[in-house]
Amino acid sequence: MICGVNVMAKAKTKKVKVTLIRSTIAQKPEKVATVRSLGLKKINSTVEHDATPAIMGMIAAVSHLVKVEEMN
Repeated sequence: MICGVNVMAKAKTKKVKVTLIRSTIAQKPEKVATVRSLGLKKINSTVEHDATPAIMGMIAAVSHLVKVEEMN
């Protein structure tokens, strides 16, 4: 523990790889903003995120546009 933060907890978090597979053209502005906030810009762009509840909720909101792979 460093300053009350459990350092080992961060090492055990799961990661997800998110890939944009469909265009955001003709999507509602909220969906486009969610895709952009995930760090995805172009089709086939890929980012890695920790599998936190906030990130998983964002992925669920745009699940029709992205492909998700769980990483070890």
